[in-house]
Amino acid sequence: MKSEQQSVAGAMWVERCKKAGVFIRRQVNDVEGIALLNVRIRNINYGDQFAMDDPYGSDFGGDDYIASFLRGRWPKVEKPTPLTFVYQGYRYVEAVDPKDGQRYRYTGGMRDVERVTSHMSGDAAGQRFLHREFVLDRVPASGLRPRYGVSFEDISTPEERQHWIAGSSLKVIDLETKEVIAERIGYMVDRGQGNRSGGRSPWLRAASYSCPRFRGDGASDQTGQTARFVEQVLQPIKGE
Repeated sequence: MKSEQQSVAGAMWVERCKKAGVFIRRQVNDVEGIALLNVRIRNINYGDQFAMDDPYGSDFGGDDYIASFLRGRWPKVEKPTPLTFVYQGYRYVEAVDPKDGQRYRYTGGMRDVERVTSHMSGDAAGQRFLHREFVLDRVPASGLRPRYGVSFEDISTPEERQHWIAGSSLKVIDLETKEVIAERIGYMVDRGQGNRSGGRSPWLRAASYSCPRFRGDGASDQTGQTARFVEQVLQPIKGE
């Protein structure tokens, strides 16, 4: 049986969903690189009710977030289904490192990286082996920054968070004209209203009650979501 708190939260969420959606005003073809106006941190918010860190937009963090936009980061899909999103990736990404205020250009590719086994792997610890993985490279950027930028923002209000509702804005911006050429506005609600029994994670559960709706169980579809949206708007240039 629903509590009054759950009923109020559900009704609020339905109202917020009336203004949610994907709004693409203009698409651009043959984009080589993009600018990330902010970069997600590595921390995943599982249940901090009032942390305004955009749990709806939860994705990779740090360097992995940057890499998710680059060509070669995602494995090739030989036989995609109608529901499969095939990432193309950009040739480069630029972002400002908040530690030094410097703008960097990021590229990357698959390489053999030397790793060392640990006892957690079930093998003898300290053995060296090569592992093929995507490696990120960066150099100080020079010249003009890319024309198109990507930013995310938590748009929740204190009242919404009081009812375990998280709001999100994801924008693609023409940095030359200052025009927002695409925006995704999303909301999600935790039906359990912060219940943590049995190890429950409120914001992970909330992803199953989202608009626009995430596929699958919700939370598993959040990874890579930013790049999926951006590629629909800024279509990467073909070729290597």
